[in-house]
Amino acid sequence: MSWHPRQIIHLDMDAFYPSVELLDQPALKDKAVIVGGGRKRGVVSSASYEARKYGVHSAQPMAEAMRLCPHGVFLPVRMSRYKEVSRKVFEIYQRFTPLLEPLSIDEAFLDVTGSVRLFGNAVEMAVKIKQAVRKEIGLTVSAGVAPSKFVAKIASDMEKPDGLTVVEPHGVKVFLSSLPVSRMWGVGKVTQAALKDFDVHTFGDLRRLPVGVLERRFGAHGRQMHLLSMGIDDREVVPEHAVKSVGHEETFLEDLEALTDIQREVLSLAERVARRLRRVALSGKTVTLKVKYHDFTQITRSETLGQFTDDSMTIYGAARGLLEKTEAGKRPVRLLGVSLSQFEPGREDQLSLFGPKIDEKRRMLNQTLDSLQDKHGEGSVRPGTLVGR
Repeated sequence: MSWHPRQIIHLDMDAFYPSVELLDQPALKDKAVIVGGGRKRGVVSSASYEARKYGVHSAQPMAEAMRLCPHGVFLPVRMSRYKEVSRKVFEIYQRFTPLLEPLSIDEAFLDVTGSVRLFGNAVEMAVKIKQAVRKEIGLTVSAGVAPSKFVAKIASDMEKPDGLTVVEPHGVKVFLSSLPVSRMWGVGKVTQAALKDFDVHTFGDLRRLPVGVLERRFGAHGRQMHLLSMGIDDREVVPEHAVKSVGHEETFLEDLEALTDIQREVLSLAERVARRLRRVALSGKTVTLKVKYHDFTQITRSETLGQFTDDSMTIYGAARGLLEKTEAGKRPVRLLGVSLSQFEPGREDQLSLFGPKIDEKRRMLNQTLDSLQDKHGEGSVRPGTLVGR
């Protein structure tokens, strides 16, 4: 049996929030539309391409955006409306393949390898999808077509807005070679600075560096960077309906003994889980804590909350309570994991256990933190107790 490379499409809506606002208010055409929080302490969630010309970008303080673009149209976030449009867009995607993995409210991976006989090759499908979204909904979407998720995601960002970039299997290395390493997942400012010590600035530079050197300096992440520099990414497209839980776990180089250290790690895991949930507009009800002790014995403890949540502090509160039902702090801990299951799609009208006023503040805070991390990378903003972790 001959082997055929996978055909992956990454689809990313163009300036999604402002584009939906334009859809509902055609008079906004050609205007600098900026969607975000309050003018005093809020941040920009998304900006139209007209606004971006003035230096406005997501995660920027609204006050700075107003200074840069005083003539802009500043609008509040209408998440329920964006989710409604997002569902319609994703329904179009699902006509072409059931293998659809949402990354967030406005982007997704599609594995169309098995749909070729029905709809033509991946490029033809990308064109048909773009046409359908424009005709039926009135929005534009940029697409990247490649043999892997990693390369497809980079490709979709190359010709925005309304772009289509195709990377054939034999052209992956050439496509990546001249790109800056900042485009690689997991390569933030600290890693970029460390790579500069090796005179590594591009994917091509990184590829030429012996993998052993990368492993000695960066551990397992060094090998992963080496593989990505060549465009090697074997991750499957995982449909949302196949996801039963969202979680993170971490194995520590040295066993954790102090309860305060263990609690701090549980908080970090809860933050990461909550962020992933919000990216795909999911909320869950059952919190599960996994603990593996130094002797490799492992236990799990679960609690089902009174309602659905995507809030890190709610998840942490439950996980910390579950921690009290373990021997953490009495026995050294080798691994910790936090996960959330029993999902329902995120709803705008959800209320927390603390009441509507605090819930609204938490929602706004989470939105601000997500925007900042989208702009500056994971870990750029974190609770004070995690600083220096």
